[in-house]
Amino acid sequence: MKTLPALLLAAATVFAQATGTDSDAHFAAAKAAAGDDFPNLLQFQCYGPGPTAPRPADAAPAAGAGRGAGARGGRGGGGRQAGPPDRSTWHMEPAKVFDNLYFFGQTEYAVWALTTTQGIIVFDTIFDYSVEDEVADGMKKLGLDPANIKYAIVSHAHPDHDGGALYLQDHYKTRVLMSPADWDVLDKRTNGTKPRRDMEITDDQKLTLGDATVTMYILPGHTPGTVSSVFQVKDHGTTHTVALWGGAGLNQDKASLEQYIHSAQAFQKIAKDAKADIIIANHTDWDHSKVNIPMLSKGPVNPNPYIVGNQKVINFLKVAEECAAARLPWGR
Repeated sequence: MKTLPALLLAAATVFAQATGTDSDAHFAAAKAAAGDDFPNLLQFQCYGPGPTAPRPADAAPAAGAGRGAGARGGRGGGGRQAGPPDRSTWHMEPAKVFDNLYFFGQTEYAVWALTTTQGIIVFDTIFDYSVEDEVADGMKKLGLDPANIKYAIVSHAHPDHDGGALYLQDHYKTRVLMSPADWDVLDKRTNGTKPRRDMEITDDQKLTLGDATVTMYILPGHTPGTVSSVFQVKDHGTTHTVALWGGAGLNQDKASLEQYIHSAQAFQKIAKDAKADIIIANHTDWDHSKVNIPMLSKGPVNPNPYIVGNQKVINFLKVAEECAAARLPWGR
């Protein structure tokens, strides 16, 4: 008869083998969904910051893992050293991406600007040190007036996304929207620049400005109240639907990982029902913006590289889901 320690060891071995097999299946599903379209997202989601899991021998270092990955990883992300980094390390030329959508971000962080007949909606506000250069001056460079920024939808409470919001409030009286849970995160944050508490987003809320409507979804996991959005753009007059995924990085705790998996599944259904054929993110590594924006800053590109079709939009979100599921057993 086996002793209790031997039985426990045998049970632990079986569990570890089952867990490893299950995780391997999720890793494989993520790799299949990424294909040749989203390799950077795959590497970051499956092998970047987050719970430590066994890595396949052929896994490359995670994209961006050496560039302040903490800014993307956990709930305390987005930190930076005292004093702004040199402009040469973060400046990126703005670009007109669609008839009514522009990019005004940095080399690593995105600000998307949706123009309407009654003003501008921006998605995220980057850092306090870069918002004037990239957003305000970038808009002027492309013939837009930053004073027309009526709303800033902040995807989540990390300084690489909310840090510039106070500048917009102070200079242009921009209304800032964030989920209640992430406003609460900001209320507790004691360092860094942060906006004054303003409009609270409710799940499935529609924000209409002029001829544009943005639908916002509260999908926690990256932070307690991460917001993803769906809206329409025009490409040479033809309407397309955009899905904007609000937060990519994984946290260490199982509760957040489980939320993240559920949120990625929910947004897949939302994107499918909306027939979204464009996927964008708020970090330039994940949606090819690091490649696409420099091309588009020189003039229109035909066909537009952001129009990828509904299946690839779903695949992007499937990578996020499957990588989180693969790493869930190692969460705390």
